Amino acid sequence: MTSEAGDFLLIDEMLTEEERMVRDTVRNFVDERVMPTIADDFEKAEAPMHLVREMGEMGIIGATLPEKFGCSGSNYVIYGLIQQELERGDSGIRSFNSVQSSLVMYPIYEYGSEEQKQRWLPGLARGEKIGCFGLTEADHGSDPGGMVTRAVKDGESYVLNGSKMWITNGNTGTWPWSGPSSTAR
Repeated sequence: MTSEAGDFLLIDEMLTEEERMVRDTVRNFVDERVMPTIADDFEKAEAPMHLVREMGEMGIIGATLPEKFGCSGSNYVIYGLIQQELERGDSGIRSFNSVQSSLVMYPIYEYGSEEQKQRWLPGLARGEKIGCFGLTEADHGSDPGGMVTRAVKDGESYVLNGSKMWITNGNTGTWPWSGPSSTAR
């Protein structure tokens, strides 16, 4: 299945050559790699993890972050075009990419130490490491002001206490290259 929609708003005229090239590359990826398998993955209730590594190789995970961390240093128009094309193929693929890029990698980039950036960002960008985002709590919904879960430092680790639900990428035990963890390091 290919995308043949017309450009009724003349958006292509507003995009740079690089923006169109990235959009077209992701569009082809969705047509050739996502669309042929996504329905079967859904029916088997399996996350299409083979696509995560491919997205990492393409440089579309953490796309707006600097190249020195293994990212592509793209602008936010490119980021939006990437997400739009991924969403066209599958909302879960787009959600994975946006959570990994914006809710996992960006806070590390913005607030982490240089050591944390070097340790985590390259592997996350390649899709070798999977981050998760946990906001929603049973008694407070997705209200950050009402959260009761806390991380308390215990030596070299953090102990997490609280209750979360609907954690994007939270069941890391399903990923073949990482295992479940009860503490963050």
